[in-house]
Amino acid sequence: MNFTVQFTTRWADFDANIHMRHTAYNDYAAESRLRFFNKFGITIHDFTKEKVGPILFEENTKFLKEIHLGEDISVNLKITGLSEKGERWKIQHEVFNSQGKLSAVINVYGAWLDLAKRKLTVPPTKFQHIFKDAERTEDFKEIPLKSE
Repeated sequence: MNFTVQFTTRWADFDANIHMRHTAYNDYAAESRLRFFNKFGITIHDFTKEKVGPILFEENTKFLKEIHLGEDISVNLKITGLSEKGERWKIQHEVFNSQGKLSAVINVYGAWLDLAKRKLTVPPTKFQHIFKDAERTEDFKEIPLKSE
């Protein structure tokens, strides 16, 4: 299943050179992930209720084309890696400018955090299905976890 979000960029997204700030790309990727969770019925209220939340270990951005003030963008989400029960995940976001040109690629590596224990955890059953039907990259790999 393809998942893409359209955004209208904001004045605050741009720097003195009138191109999009590097951190704005990552902000739009994070918003895309939250909207992806919402599409599968998982809201910020579910994070609080289940006492679990997504965290990132890594976030890497490759910039390819500049985005200018006033341009609208689209950001997609693809899975590049996933552990068996969905406890760890790797997501790739592609950011496209208003002409449909690939402007940036953002790769994140994340997991689920038990908010009470402040430790990594297996997500609740409700959360385990969200990445199942998501589009995968061609180089998708299962993330092996060490047995404890």
